[in-house]
Amino acid sequence: QVQLVESGGGVVRPGDSLRLSCAASIPTFVRYSVAWFRQPPGKERELVAAIRMAGRKTVYAGSVKGRFTISRDNPGDAVSLQMNSLKPDDTAIYYCAADERYNPADSSAGYTYWGRGTQVTVSA
Repeated sequence: QVQLVESGGGVVRPGDSLRLSCAASIPTFVRYSVAWFRQPPGKERELVAAIRMAGRKTVYAGSVKGRFTISRDNPGDAVSLQMNSLKPDDTAIYYCAADERYNPADSSAGYTYWGRGTQVTVSA
């Protein structure tokens, strides 16, 4: 059983940056594809970014491309999401998800393990 814990959320102003972290309970997290999803108020959960198992291939939603960066942290038991130039539309609960698959899935159904989420609020 893999446990995921997100951290780093908060309340920021438009244009600010935040760095979210997803810590895993296992030392072999590098063997999992990992994704960040978000769920804005009153809307469905959507993929934000994902990273391939043991590799560098990444995918991003069009709305965050160029502003957000997903990466694996050393020694490999965490994945971060660096969020720059934040906008009010980025306000949501952000969830970390993981699965033992080679390529990251683009839907929530492709992930077995989920964190409880961390709130990100972007407001002037």
